[in-house]
Amino acid sequence: MTPTSMDITDIPVEGYQRVARCKDAATGLHALIAVHDTTLGPALGGMRLWNYESEEDALFDVTRLAKGMTYKSAVAGTGLGGGKCVIIGDPETVKTPELFEAMGRFIDDFDGAYITAEDMNIGIADLRHVKKTTDYVTGLSREEGGSGNPSPYTAYGCVVGIEAAAEYKYGSRDLTGKHILIQGVGAVGGEMARLLKERGAKITICDIKDDRVAELCKEYGYDSVDEETHLEVDCDIYSPCARGAGINDETIPQLKCDIVAGCANNMLLKPRHGDVLREKGILYAPDYVVNAAGIINVSVERVPGGYNEEEAMRRINLIADNLREVFELADKEGIATNRAAERLAQIRIEAARQPQ
Repeated sequence: MTPTSMDITDIPVEGYQRVARCKDAATGLHALIAVHDTTLGPALGGMRLWNYESEEDALFDVTRLAKGMTYKSAVAGTGLGGGKCVIIGDPETVKTPELFEAMGRFIDDFDGAYITAEDMNIGIADLRHVKKTTDYVTGLSREEGGSGNPSPYTAYGCVVGIEAAAEYKYGSRDLTGKHILIQGVGAVGGEMARLLKERGAKITICDIKDDRVAELCKEYGYDSVDEETHLEVDCDIYSPCARGAGINDETIPQLKCDIVAGCANNMLLKPRHGDVLREKGILYAPDYVVNAAGIINVSVERVPGGYNEEEAMRRINLIADNLREVFELADKEGIATNRAAERLAQIRIEAARQPQ
């Protein structure tokens, strides 16, 4: 039973199956869930906690991310649809077990159409509290029957994607001597840097957290650059791994690279920025194709018999094939790679809608 303190209200958004707001007076929860499309399966997407300036900003983010998850899952072949949820608040102050239990009740109101997982400022400990009030949670620890921390898998999948982009651009997936500039070295970006250096790449990193950069440079011998001036670096591959919308009218003229490929979500501020990259001869590896390994890994929790890491890795390695298909479709149709990725996703969704 939903407590009387909870107010769940649907928000009409064209093109989305359901978008809803939850305000819970008892816990202070203020959250949004967006389910974009469930043609291919239930909508799976992470839970994000962020101190948005307004609910309007949060709604923009959650709907954009949910749609991206639809396309990500369609291209990755996860058998899932696209959804997302966001909690509005300061990550340093709002977290309580009661708030996450209320979030679980909100998720349960979607009756399985939406399944949650980790995302920004949300960890397994938080999801455990969500799990107390809903079954629609993935990404818990191996001991709890889940797939565990998704970051190492996301990082590995991004490296697979970078190698595929290099092969398409340069004719070889060998990264030896390639200069890769990584913006954002958190859990995923930091692991990507390590894996890419293992493959012989020259790594330059930057992050808003100077102490994190200093620590990694000391441990692994990377070069570093100030976050404010990082686009001045001449590199082969630029890898944005921080927040989205970093590829825009202001930054594109500054790019000094052949390839843009990273783990950041919603890397392009607007779809037309993919067109601009194409015009400049920069190969863009669409973000939701490159960074799909986390969702692929979690999706394996749903296979008969439960999570199997070997099967997860097999599916993650298919990111290279999916990217190649996107690049080939873009060349064939003379369109930007981000538009080709959407086209490929739409083809797969429409095929699933046809009577068998």
